[in-house]
Amino acid sequence: MQTAFTRSPTVGRPTVCALPVASTPSTGALQGSRASSFAGTSVERTCVGRVVRAARSCGIPVLALKDGATLDRPLRVCVVGGGPAGACCAETLAEAGIETYLIERKLDNCKPCGGAIPLCMVGEFDLPEEIIDRKVTKMKMISPSNREVDVGKTLSEKEYIGMVRREVLDDYLRKRAGENGATIINGLTKTIKVTDDESPIVVSYNDFDGSGGKGSIGEAKEMEVDLVIGADGANSKVAKAIGAGEYDYAIAFQERMRIPEDKMEYYKDLAEMYVGDDVSPDFYGWVFPKYDHVAVGTGTVVNKTAIKQYQQATRDRSKVKTAGGKIIRVEAHPIPEHPRPTRVKGRVGLVGDAAGYVTKCSGEGIYFAAKSGRMAAEAIAQESENGKKMVGEAALRIYLDKWDRQYWATYKVLDILQKVFYRSNPAREAFVEMCKDDYVQKMTFDSYLYKTVVPGNPLDDIKLLVNTVGSLVRANALREKKGLNMTFGSAGNKVST
Repeated sequence: MQTAFTRSPTVGRPTVCALPVASTPSTGALQGSRASSFAGTSVERTCVGRVVRAARSCGIPVLALKDGATLDRPLRVCVVGGGPAGACCAETLAEAGIETYLIERKLDNCKPCGGAIPLCMVGEFDLPEEIIDRKVTKMKMISPSNREVDVGKTLSEKEYIGMVRREVLDDYLRKRAGENGATIINGLTKTIKVTDDESPIVVSYNDFDGSGGKGSIGEAKEMEVDLVIGADGANSKVAKAIGAGEYDYAIAFQERMRIPEDKMEYYKDLAEMYVGDDVSPDFYGWVFPKYDHVAVGTGTVVNKTAIKQYQQATRDRSKVKTAGGKIIRVEAHPIPEHPRPTRVKGRVGLVGDAAGYVTKCSGEGIYFAAKSGRMAAEAIAQESENGKKMVGEAALRIYLDKWDRQYWATYKVLDILQKVFYRSNPAREAFVEMCKDDYVQKMTFDSYLYKTVVPGNPLDDIKLLVNTVGSLVRANALREKKGLNMTFGSAGNKVST
């Protein structure tokens, strides 16, 4: 038998009906699969480590219950958004035996993203080497006056920063979630209806899959679920549905450029970061190597309308090394600058960019997206006893509290660093000067690669403090004078900062 979840005409709730099939599966078969349908669409999928009932009495209303109540069916969760946050969340939920649906609008999405991932993510999320385009072991920090500092001297032979293309990484994570039991839906989420009582959450979406679709519009469908996880990015519809509040955001602009082979050889294991008012008033420009091209980009919060001007300046600063390159793709996307005021409300939670988990100063978001998705799913699985009991806001707040305890200090420190060193070109010069120090490099890379706060040597910490103060004093002295004369952008104008 197969089960179908449909709306009851009498009570407006999902009704579980037994549908006849050609043959009744054996108990062994049931251990490997379960079938359910929402809004008339039958879905077959695998279930890891659980036996899920394949038949129930027809006509019994399936009502949402109070937290802690035992369910006669698996807990049902809809994850909206199929990037690293959504895919890792869906995978973890499905592995726990929770009935999981992942809705992603664009399965071939190429998000404008530098694509750098820390070494710990490769092992922690079991990423195969074939999806990693490049292993960066060297970096150049380039100051407003084009002073270059080589970074990476403290890395061991086995340490590197992974460079990925988001369309490759995201596709791999989504497919793995599907293989572990999640149902992947190529669709556009339209509305999320959340009530204050214990009624199911209704997710309306346009399904682009199957023959029933109507061209690019898709077929209108809806599903009723117990919880919703919003992993749908900076412009999250899930966040709007719960009134999560607004936050400031950056615009990231990136051009993928195919460059001559000799130029690509230079970038094979090297990434460049440019700082200066020309490339961004509050961030940095980058040239990151990919599989057969480089990604050249920048971002800004304070002057979004000038993003193309900053991008041109980044291209100008790197033009000698990328000469002869051809632009093969242009991308732009909003990037959150701080966590939303509300990240959990009722039976709805936010993860990844939707929650605002992108660090300042470095702009890192991939690892934190994947980690937050997994942490939210782990909290749901634990509190629901692998989908056997109803859970809600209390379970989601376990994830939120754990997240804040583990990462609040990281976000705060990087926020302070951005305010101190990105406020003027002299301060940026001081920042690049500091990067020459081996101790600074070791502490920075250890913290980035392994996402842990590395205890420092007290004497070296004092030395670092003195050097930092000295660099900032020199920066302020320069700022009080006429400033640095530099050429900004392609116009060739000399500007004092």
